[in-house]
Parts: sequence; C-alpha cells; structure tokens
Amino acid sequence: MELSLLGFVLCTLAVWRVTYLLAKEDGPGRIFARLRGAAGDGFWRSLLGCFYCLSLWVALPFAIGLGTQWGERLIVWLALSGAACLLERIGPLDVAPAIYWESEKEESDALLRRPAPRNDSPGGS
Repeated sequence: MELSLLGFVLCTLAVWRVTYLLAKEDGPGRIFARLRGAAGDGFWRSLLGCFYCLSLWVALPFAIGLGTQWGERLIVWLALSGAACLLERIGPLDVAPAIYWESEKEESDALLRRPAPRNDSPGGS
C-alpha cells in the first residue's frame, strides 16, 4: 500500500470542497444553483440535494487516482467520502449571523453606576 498521508488529506479536502460546492453553494453566476434546479425531481435532484450521497460520487475519481490496486481504491473511496462527511458534520459553514436589536431606547447614555454620595456636612473631614 503506497498511499501517502498528505495525498489522502489533500484529496479529502478536495472531495469536501467539490461536494459542498455542488450541494450547497450557488457558484459564480448561480451556475450550481441552476444546475440543481434543472436536475428535476428524480435521481439527480436527490443526489445533488444530499451531501452524504454526493460525496460518494465525488470521491470516486479521487480514489481511483490515489489508489494503486482495486482493493485499495475501494477502501480509499469509502474513506475519502467518510472523511468529507466528518468534515461536514464538524461544523456547518452556513450558520446565520447573530441578530441584535434594541427593545427600548435608553433615557440617557450615562453610565449605569450611581454617583458616590457627597459628604457636604460642615466640619467633615
């Protein structure tokens, strides 16, 4: 088995990137969004709508190029797809930003601390 770790990591990142691009991004000129829209309601639509399913197909040419024997290619194929799925599950990139709004307008913009009491008594220290 002449498989390099660097090659596997690079191919994993490439599989994740291509799969994410096809499944979730619009792309330049909305080309991938139009591709998903033109896929219809059958097999292609369900394939392009599922990151996990699509990662198997995207990983296949990478595994063929990375592996040297058919048994090794089969294992690398499943490993690349699995690693891309793990990357997808670790952290979603499409998290909505936090929303901030003010419910009431403050009376003043002064500090919330009360001023220290003054000692105005005559003969005080």
